[in-house]
Amino acid sequence: MTTQRFTLSSPDIQEGHFMAKVHEFDGWGCSGGNVSPELNWQHAPAGTKSFAVTVFDPDAPTGSGFWHWLVADIPADATGLARGAGKGSLPTGSRSFGNDYGSKDFGGACPPEGHGMHRYQFTVWALPEEALPVPDGASAAAVGFNLNAMALGKATLTATYAR
Repeated sequence: MTTQRFTLSSPDIQEGHFMAKVHEFDGWGCSGGNVSPELNWQHAPAGTKSFAVTVFDPDAPTGSGFWHWLVADIPADATGLARGAGKGSLPTGSRSFGNDYGSKDFGGACPPEGHGMHRYQFTVWALPEEALPVPDGASAAAVGFNLNAMALGKATLTATYAR
């Protein structure tokens, strides 16, 4: 029996390609649409009981990267998130956690001007529990730790952006 690989795709962003301005943050000197891209996943590992989605910029000049979006407890029957879901239209039961902009919504790309190309890692995590075992106010680091500790699998799509 051949097992198909867990994959993440999007009609809005492409692996290794520059994102459209609609996905740029609106604030902090940026003036984009702050719209989360449509995300679709397939072939989740056996035993998946929920999903999480994160967006992380490892190139941010912070010493610890920059979290743009953290959503967990997405029901196991979900196969993606609609374009714009980051503004609060997530599947029932999903929980959002604080990003580094200080909100629980999607926060688009906004690298410092002239800082060069940044990578934005959109990752879907397949989880063996219906709920991530962290409190609602958990930090991004605590969420990331738990995702890495318990994931059955993950799929990442990395887009880029610069100003």
